[in-house]
Amino acid sequence: MELQTIWFFLWGLLWAVFFMTDGFDFGVGTLYPFLGKSEEDKRAMINSIGPFWDGNEVWLITAGGVTFAAFPKVYAVMFSSLYTPLLLILFALILRGVAFEFRGQIEDAGWKRVWDLCIFIGSFIPALLFGVAFANIFRGIPFDGQGIYHGNILMLLNPYGLLGGILFLLLFMLHGANWLAMKTEGDLNVRASAVAEKIWLALVPVAVLFLIASAFATNLYNNYISNPASIIVILISVLSLLTIKVYLRKKAYFSAWCASALTIVSCTFFGVIGLFPVLFPSLLDAQYNLTAFNHSSSPMTLSIMLGVVVVFIPIVIVYQMWTYNLFKGKVAKEEMEY
Repeated sequence: MELQTIWFFLWGLLWAVFFMTDGFDFGVGTLYPFLGKSEEDKRAMINSIGPFWDGNEVWLITAGGVTFAAFPKVYAVMFSSLYTPLLLILFALILRGVAFEFRGQIEDAGWKRVWDLCIFIGSFIPALLFGVAFANIFRGIPFDGQGIYHGNILMLLNPYGLLGGILFLLLFMLHGANWLAMKTEGDLNVRASAVAEKIWLALVPVAVLFLIASAFATNLYNNYISNPASIIVILISVLSLLTIKVYLRKKAYFSAWCASALTIVSCTFFGVIGLFPVLFPSLLDAQYNLTAFNHSSSPMTLSIMLGVVVVFIPIVIVYQMWTYNLFKGKVAKEEMEY
């Protein structure tokens, strides 16, 4: 297997892991004003993701770093073309991190309401805009042979892009609701599981519509037609999505959360496999497409980086597994800080 192919799928895997891990953080934050009925509920929701959210964002840095190091021109064109939404995502992530730290510094209802709103905004905007950005990548971005973007942010808010944003938002909200159902007790647990079932009912038709729309708005299905075995990724997405409902009915919330994690990963790979070998397609002309083969770093760079990844990524995984195991129990009232 060529180094470019390995790095293409590593690139996709890192984005999938980021969406799987930080996705439930975004989901909890988006649900925060709706499920946080009392101060105790809000503290339980914050504490449920407190030990994990900043560690989960390591995968975003890693995915961005891999794009820069392995596919430098793709990084340059991607970040210039999607500059506005990516900057909004960055500001939102900063706002969310600050809100977690500042909310409890002053015991004042007005102060807490401000930072509660920031937690919601800092979770909702990335969840929506990551979906909009990746749906537009699947569709194609209007840039020319010099990598110059011919458009504006309104062009990104096309029907397919917005549909992708809604899909990501619902996926993350369901992932977050499953997390809360797994990590909390009492009334919050009941409401979180009930909300998860409602989100699931909304997600299914949106997911079906996105699959249908992808056949008309993108070229993703070409790879599936030429290699029918890859359809298993779509089947995994469908089966894992249906399995979530089964586990929710059984109140097996950890299994439901694992199923929603698998749904997010398989949905991401639906796009990654459909794109291959194109990393950043041009909507203006296919000859401008940035692929893993014509815009990668040198073989020596890719080889050295692969060695680094083989050593350090398992260390990060082991550390995160240890963290998740350490804080695997439900949020206890006596451990909550006010």
